[in-house]
Amino acid sequence: MEQEKEHKRRVRYKGTHPRSYREKYKELNPEKYQQDVEKIIQSGKTPAGMHIPICVNEILEFLNIQPGQIGLHAPLGYGGHSRKMLEKLQGQGHLYATDVDPIESEKTQSRLEEAGYGPDILTIRRMNFAQLDEVAPGVQFDFVLADLGVSSMQIDNPERGFTFKQDGPLDLRLDPTSGEPASQRLRELNREEIAAMLVENADEPYPQEIAKAIFQKRRKRQPIETTRQLADTVEEALSFLPQRERKEVVKKSCQRTFQALRIDVNSEFEVLYSFLEKLPSVLKPGGKVAVLTFHSGEDRLVKKSFQALARQGIYREVAKEVVRPSAQECFQNPRAKSTKMKSRVCKSRTLLQTRLVCILHKVKSSSLSLLKSGRIGRGGTRLSGS
Repeated sequence: MEQEKEHKRRVRYKGTHPRSYREKYKELNPEKYQQDVEKIIQSGKTPAGMHIPICVNEILEFLNIQPGQIGLHAPLGYGGHSRKMLEKLQGQGHLYATDVDPIESEKTQSRLEEAGYGPDILTIRRMNFAQLDEVAPGVQFDFVLADLGVSSMQIDNPERGFTFKQDGPLDLRLDPTSGEPASQRLRELNREEIAAMLVENADEPYPQEIAKAIFQKRRKRQPIETTRQLADTVEEALSFLPQRERKEVVKKSCQRTFQALRIDVNSEFEVLYSFLEKLPSVLKPGGKVAVLTFHSGEDRLVKKSFQALARQGIYREVAKEVVRPSAQECFQNPRAKSTKMKSRVCKSRTLLQTRLVCILHKVKSSSLSLLKSGRIGRGGTRLSGS
């Protein structure tokens, strides 16, 4: 006789509204509590465990996806952009996606399969987007979307260690099954290396003070193991600041410290560099690319790469203009409030094939930059992207 499944009671909480991540059972089950989740979104908040994609309409407009095309989305994340791109394919063509996060990619794959997007039109690879040339060997893409950084559902979960707003293990790994957690990295780096990391990865204005405080904890045999311990250490390091301005400065320095450590733990700059280097080889003639970046470090890498390739003649046209998210999107997704899209135009020398590249940057000020580029066809014939 089949044993009855034991009923598990939901987490109880004090008051009328849940506060901790685990207490938000409705937000963590959007399929079951769709109306409740919709109310939260309409109120201008992002439900726990969800991620609202930014500038979807702008991206779709630039990519101009047609049925029958082949595309790549990396990383997959919550799958919001992927779902919209799959809709554009109308059951014809194929979308490849990559993600190193085994926890969230499995959930996203299940959601997309339930929506009718199976292996006939969607292939998900658990790999880093630096390996974009290995996703589908021999296949060239009509369009590529790279959405860098972390997603809201990763930040919201305190067990992942991406936020200092709730206490949790200081992990910060996109793939918690591989590599070293952030707490281990802090035990290995010396004071000078910590300071350099804060400058290079986050433009932190108080790198020496924070590095000294972290190193002193280690010398006193007080290892930093949790997110709150790191945030408290940053606050201690900046205790010399005037009290009237200290709170805001500490908050921003905490954000930058976590960002710098996350980039280091996941080798994000190395991954992005590899992606940019391999990008031209995986695009079809006339292919299009959109890259969303979150902070100035990523922004600099992307801009320098495309400027260099434009000078070499690989990219024919680079456009720069500003496009901002609508007021409605900013209200429903506060993380998009400061987003803007810039574009500019430049000409290049002759090369072999055509590329149209749309680079959307969401930098520290959440600016989005659009760069269009083209390559030249065989025999010097200019091929313009659509």
